[in-house]
Amino acid sequence: MKISKGLITAAGEPHRRIPLQTLVDSDGATRTVLSMLLNEVFGSGVEQVCVIVPPGEEAVYAGAAEGFGDSLRFLPQEGPPGYAQAILCGKEFLGREPFVHLVGDHVYVRGAEGNLAQRVVNLAAEEGCCVSAVQPTHESSIGRFGVIGGRRRPDRHSVYEVDSVVEKPTPTVAEERLAVSGLRAGYYLAFFGIHVFTPEFLETLERHAAGETEAAAGVSGALDEVARQSRYLAVQSDGRRYDLGPKYGLLRSQLALTLSGRDREELLAGLVELLSAHPDAGGRSHGE
Repeated sequence: MKISKGLITAAGEPHRRIPLQTLVDSDGATRTVLSMLLNEVFGSGVEQVCVIVPPGEEAVYAGAAEGFGDSLRFLPQEGPPGYAQAILCGKEFLGREPFVHLVGDHVYVRGAEGNLAQRVVNLAAEEGCCVSAVQPTHESSIGRFGVIGGRRRPDRHSVYEVDSVVEKPTPTVAEERLAVSGLRAGYYLAFFGIHVFTPEFLETLERHAAGETEAAAGVSGALDEVARQSRYLAVQSDGRRYDLGPKYGLLRSQLALTLSGRDREELLAGLVELLSAHPDAGGRSHGE
């Protein structure tokens, strides 16, 4: 299975401006979040990428993604809102081809295995099925993500056969339906924000979005059907994903990027200085 196209969704409320934000990457270069995401997806070996953006803002997003030339296309999300509809907006661009998909409100810090998008693409090409990257996530945070249930493949310790998917489960639902052997207590495999989807998945998603199925609507509902009816794999990342949407999400992401890069020591020294000057409970700084 050859994967030559990519899709980034960046039009959703309330975080549609996040891809335009500027951060300093691990190499110390100032870049937009969108530029970082494009580096990740093009690094997987794809040749063309489509970014789904808010209507009328194509030029703004193009300005945040300079340097990628004719291999990049921007399409507005017109019609119904929502994540599933954003993906379906790329149907004409994607045709009947599998594609790598990244969400527009995450940044990624690579682990020792390098570009995770490339790892996901390679596994999907080898196995000929949908593949999602996942990250062990504490039950206190799983209410922000889709979460998979499944079993580890004996031949590959970081690859899982997926048998169920639940969107934003409660800890009780996760314990009942999504426990995976080998994880620490209270941890579940939540989506990393990087997937390879097949044309068959798009057809399933379209049925769900049109209300022609009794299954839960949305991307996780469509993936749950895929998991029950055909082969679907997940690969555990040794890197980390950071959701930019929650309070302090941009700050946490910037700290994570810098701590993983060449400016680590400079940042740590600055944090020590900041903490030493922070007022204590009595209203005095530690230097007083």
